[in-house]
Amino acid sequence: MSDDRVIIFDTTLRDGEQSPGISLNTSEKLEIAHQLSRLGVDVIEAGFPIASPGDFEAVQAIARQVEGPIIAGLARVHVGDIDAAYGAVRDAERPRIHTFVSTSDIHIEHQLASTREDVKGQARAAVAHARSLVDDVEFSPMDATRADVEYTAEVVQIAIDEGATTINIPDTVGYTMPDEYQAFLGRLYELAPGLRDVVLSVHCHDDLGLAVANSFAGLQAGARQVECAINGIGERAGNASLEEIVMLLHTRAAHVGGLHTGINTREIARTSRLISRLTGYPVQPNKAIVGRNAFAHESGIHQDGVLKERTTYEIMDATTVGLDANSLVLGKHSGRHALKSALEELGYDVSGQVLNTAFKRFKEIADKKKQVTAMDLEALVTDELRDQVRAYTLEWFDVEASTRRPPHATVQLRTPDDEEVRGDFTGDGPVDAIFRAINAATKRECRLREFRIDSVTGGQDALGEASVVLELAGQSAAGQGVSTDIIEAAALAYVRALSNAERRVHAAAETPPAEAAEAELTATP
Repeated sequence: MSDDRVIIFDTTLRDGEQSPGISLNTSEKLEIAHQLSRLGVDVIEAGFPIASPGDFEAVQAIARQVEGPIIAGLARVHVGDIDAAYGAVRDAERPRIHTFVSTSDIHIEHQLASTREDVKGQARAAVAHARSLVDDVEFSPMDATRADVEYTAEVVQIAIDEGATTINIPDTVGYTMPDEYQAFLGRLYELAPGLRDVVLSVHCHDDLGLAVANSFAGLQAGARQVECAINGIGERAGNASLEEIVMLLHTRAAHVGGLHTGINTREIARTSRLISRLTGYPVQPNKAIVGRNAFAHESGIHQDGVLKERTTYEIMDATTVGLDANSLVLGKHSGRHALKSALEELGYDVSGQVLNTAFKRFKEIADKKKQVTAMDLEALVTDELRDQVRAYTLEWFDVEASTRRPPHATVQLRTPDDEEVRGDFTGDGPVDAIFRAINAATKRECRLREFRIDSVTGGQDALGEASVVLELAGQSAAGQGVSTDIIEAAALAYVRALSNAERRVHAAAETPPAEAAEAELTATP
């Protein structure tokens, strides 16, 4: 690998999934991991295996089934964590264990209730143990940008001496600024001589809106790995946005000293849409690179300029990030083979019952829409992936709406125990009524935290995509639904969110209180 090649370390499935309300199951994580491989990321941080049996299972499945990228599992400096990470990633073509411990005094004193000497001993033992299991070990001194640089350099050198192959310097709370970060990394190079013999990585959070700027500053200081997430999702304000740092290097190639990545930029838009659908986290319209307004021009002056010469107001060609995906069109007369070919062109390898179900849904949608586009197909296939694991099934609903009396909804669901339950309720609008009817049918007291309806494409016959975040017994979870009928889409989303929330409630009940408390207290890079 050349000195100018930047390694893209994607943490969407680990740090990104820690965003409130996101609840991905194994099949959804696998779908994301396969897409990240098509995107061309170098490293997939697939999860935190010790966190739960579900997280372990998902990381293990990704390690066994996803080819191409390095598959990494996160671990604290505990033997149990490192063994769990190894157990989850050991079957990958190229496994990595990523272990971390804080070096800032505020974390050492208040979170770890430890000492600097203890932290050095923990780092030494953890990296040595991880290195005895795999050849590729990454070490992170958490909250490094608020730590003493001389002490952090000591811990970093210890990790290198014990065999760490990548050293990551996290700005865990999004506190630093580009010039500070660059200077901090420069000083680390001076104090830890071994740092020049390994890969230096940066992991920046966006609490002050500087995650991408700080990541770029890290590259200028000598780092050659950037830890980032699709759409910038992650803890609190999120991580450095993968699409932004990649397109910064791609667009300004002549001015960044030859820095480049191995990312297939034409897969960026589709990856962004997939993450948004599966997590329920919308992409803001004015989001750089992937927002729906990123290549739109409202001003007459701008429109006139772009019509005459695109480069007058566009610094990037929309096709370079994959925004020409709507060119593929199917209709109600298209057959099963045409659907399978179209899905394969989009990167989905479906067959058997999955293809049969997708074809049935496709025909239902095609009867209601004149044209079914590539973006519609993405939404439908993603929707079917959710159906394979949901606990409750929406069988049918009736909604009566009028301006003269409150809307009334009746629903019938099938429970995880294969029982039919029915409920009805009134509400402040038809969607509210159907949500309350679902609560009545399941006898659950869910609190709606977020509800959103978006159109997948334009036009009056567009598919509606609903996202719901609700809270049940202290656990929050998201769900999504797709239909040309927005009330049906909303009901599907609510049922799926309820199913995900129940799984979280059950998982929390099965986790010993001491383990749950420790997991909650331990932040990650």
